[in-house]
Amino acid sequence: MIRHTIAIAAFALTLASGTVGAFAGERSGQFTGASNHVTSGGVTVSKDAQGYIVTLGPQFFLDGAPDPKVGFGVNGKYVDGTLIGLLKSNTGSQSFRVPASLNVGSFTDVFIWCEKFSVPLGSARLN
Repeated sequence: MIRHTIAIAAFALTLASGTVGAFAGERSGQFTGASNHVTSGGVTVSKDAQGYIVTLGPQFFLDGAPDPKVGFGVNGKYVDGTLIGLLKSNTGSQSFRVPASLNVGSFTDVFIWCEKFSVPLGSARLN
């Protein structure tokens, strides 16, 4: 229930800030670690003919954790229900297709999230 309340509050903040909606081109950011994990490197969210793709750059690095997945957040808070895929590797380039059901423009951050323990491993603010 608490996560649901946080997600609703985060979405309300996004609405208030006027950042909801689709975007053209690319948005990108740099990861910083969380929960005593080292996470670094860049991430890009871009659009192609089939929709949106999250791409972790060639310098992406995670020091390791069980069940690391890619998801989205708003203003530094992970949003439940936004996980789009399990990391393929703890290092290097990898891409994840965003399901059409997620409105990418609603989010301000990309998260590396440990689903097993419900903790952030790192996040990147999108610009």
